[in-house]
Amino acid sequence: MEHRMTPTRIAIAAALASAIASPAAAQMPMKVEKCYGVAKAGQNDCQTDHSSCAGTAKKDNQPDAWIAVPKGTCQKIVGGVVKG
Repeated sequence: MEHRMTPTRIAIAAALASAIASPAAAQMPMKVEKCYGVAKAGQNDCQTDHSSCAGTAKKDNQPDAWIAVPKGTCQKIVGGVVKG
């Protein structure tokens, strides 16, 4: 399976790298949010409306599949939606 650096993966990697590099991040736990509609098929973090397991999204950008991202990141990803 080949992993390509898509704009979504680049944005997530950049956010994680900046959080790790920040001294304040080392002192405080990172806050995360559920970002819907951006997970690759089979790469979602947890349940969807139709499944109760991680890694079960049937297609890329499935609207009910989510991944955990650092708080404030989802709104920067094209197609990303934070649900209350």
